[in-house]
Parts: sequence; C-alpha cells; structure tokens
Amino acid sequence: MGERGDGRPAEGSGPAVPGKPDPAGVRQVSRVVLLDPDDRILLLHGFEPDRPTETWWFTPGGGLEGDESREEAARRELAEETGITDIVLGPVLWKRHCAFPFDGRRWEQDEWYYLGRTARTATDTGGHTDLERRSVSGLRWWTSEELSVAHETVYPTRLAELLRTLLDEGPPNAPVQLETESV
Repeated sequence: MGERGDGRPAEGSGPAVPGKPDPAGVRQVSRVVLLDPDDRILLLHGFEPDRPTETWWFTPGGGLEGDESREEAARRELAEETGITDIVLGPVLWKRHCAFPFDGRRWEQDEWYYLGRTARTATDTGGHTDLERRSVSGLRWWTSEELSVAHETVYPTRLAELLRTLLDEGPPNAPVQLETESV
C-alpha cells in the first residue's frame, strides 16, 4: 500500500521505497477514495508493526515511484493493496499535508486523494509488501453511516464528514485543501 490512512506508510512504502520526495524531502503520495456501486468506501485496517494494538483505518494509496504520475501511483497502489484494477479514476477530491512516526522513522507527506469507482468488491492482498504484511490486518467496505458512528481512528480524521459531503454534493470543482495533520 504505501501508507496508512493518516498518511503513515503501510504497505510498499517503507524505507526501501520512500516514494518521490520533493526538494524539501516531503514524500509525494496518491490515495484513492474507492466507492462501490452502493457508495461504500474501502478502507484498510493498519497498525504500528511493533505495537499491534495501536490501530487505525485508512484509504488505499502510497508514494510515487520513479517517474510515475500521481494518477499512475494511485492505480498501482490500489492494485497492489486491494487487487482491484477495474476502476474509473475520477478527479482529485482533497489534498493534505501530514507528518507522523511509523515503523521507526518520521514521515512527512503531501497527499492527493482521487475519487475511484468500481463494481468489484472482492479484494486480494497478495500484492502486499513485507511491511504491509507486518502492518495491515485487513480491509473493509464501510457505509457513510457506519463511518460516521465509528469509534475507531480513521485517517484523514474528517473522512466521515468528507465522504458524506462527497455523496451529497458530488466531487468539488477544485481539490479541497484539508488541514495539516501532525502526530
């Protein structure tokens, strides 16, 4: 995957493949807000490898590799983390900057969240990296209502509200800049 929903790297985005940093050392990340025909969102359940009781939910995605575009990274990360390749990738919904500790290092990321649509709900985690296998315990499709009453940590922290607005109003005319999150 690349990171946790809060921007923390999870699968495929460990130190060996840090993603494409900008001149300031910020990791460039693409994420997918993947919706099924019933408008459920797919989230991954992650945890700190050395502290498995420290858990959170997050959207699929990860760091850019080589010269790939943000869109290419979104598609690649989604395929690696979920096995889902048959998607319609829409516009960038949101952008955010985040910083957090994960797997023994500090991460700073510039994340773009793409809208994705799929008819496929079956997932396959066979493409997970070693770090992802050590830090992701599963995937789940969530309804907006389930997400809005969840007592678990979800990243970005306003995801339930953002999803409800997306479902009610459709994609924004231009990407919405979310608050910076730093843990």
